[in-house]
Amino acid sequence: MNEWSLPETELFDRIRSSLDEDVDAVLVTVIDVEGSAYRRPGAKMLIRPDGGAGSITAGCLEDEVKDLATDVLDAGTARVETWDLTGDDDVWGMGVGCNGVITVLLEPLTDDYTPVVDARNRGDPVAVATVVDGDLPIATRGYYAAGEFDGDLPIWVCEEIRQATERLLADGGSDLLTVSRGSDGDATGTEEASVDVFVNGIRPPPEVVVFGSGHDVRPVVELATLVDFRVTVVAFRGGHIDDDRLAGADEVISASPHEVADLREWDGDTYAVVMTHNFVDDRITIDVLLETPVPYLGLMGPRKRFAEMREAFAAEGRTFTDAELERIYTPIGVNLGGDSPYQIAYSIVAELLAVANDRDPCHLTDRAGPIHDRVEGESS
Repeated sequence: MNEWSLPETELFDRIRSSLDEDVDAVLVTVIDVEGSAYRRPGAKMLIRPDGGAGSITAGCLEDEVKDLATDVLDAGTARVETWDLTGDDDVWGMGVGCNGVITVLLEPLTDDYTPVVDARNRGDPVAVATVVDGDLPIATRGYYAAGEFDGDLPIWVCEEIRQATERLLADGGSDLLTVSRGSDGDATGTEEASVDVFVNGIRPPPEVVVFGSGHDVRPVVELATLVDFRVTVVAFRGGHIDDDRLAGADEVISASPHEVADLREWDGDTYAVVMTHNFVDDRITIDVLLETPVPYLGLMGPRKRFAEMREAFAAEGRTFTDAELERIYTPIGVNLGGDSPYQIAYSIVAELLAVANDRDPCHLTDRAGPIHDRVEGESS
């Protein structure tokens, strides 16, 4: 079965199960893009004899890549392939959505990818540095986490890419780097060598904590999961945590509003959606969350409701700073129109994505420049 549109979290689950079950598989990674493409460097596919999962284009290359994966498995060695989709010939000039030069790495999935999957499952960021060309074997790999390199990369390569790797790990970016040592004028006797290394910063998925257990929670959980948020639902006042409508969440917790601060270690990669529909519970939850680093507090309800909430706070001597108000999004969501549960959920999750990706929601037709962010040095 071909499942090209899997969320990244589920793709990593497939990688994990393939490793655990010792299934023959090929991991395909976009390592470079020149011009326009549907996916950016770091996009992945997993190809097994029983089908494929994930995508690297909008369908332009998937079938051809699947055929190449058979050759990779037969040979047992990694290879790099480049496709130029900028031409106007009958094959690629069909307006299929990719108009750039796309380079991918195809490699047999082996245990040397286990540290990557383990780190992601633990929620730890990790950068994967893989040789894709030059004076070292293709797929020679190193891992960077907690300020240290591990793996099979030579020390000189690690030191040459350290600064860029730290940057890419910090923002979950990817880049193709060329590094070298030795030269004709080198008096140290160091043997000359040059390699291309693809560095892929892999960060754990951002988390959204949904406060509430009403029927409108389920669409938010479902859609947030599909776009790679890890979702926790917190049910107050005897909420039914075993209800099927909460089954899609990664975790469901029963608590009281006063326990919010101690539910977890709150950080800047966690986003809160407050939709208990209980005025008192919402007030307490918002107040507690403002003491945490959470960058987004989405509050269900009209402006009038929040104005009444602020009046109640003011009566108790609690006022909000401008910085606090900038973190509170109410009415929650972006202006998509519609008032059905799923339409509202789309609005909420769209806003979550925009904030998590540091974007102002707008029509892409009105956006100047490339749709996707480009790393420094990447071809535009």
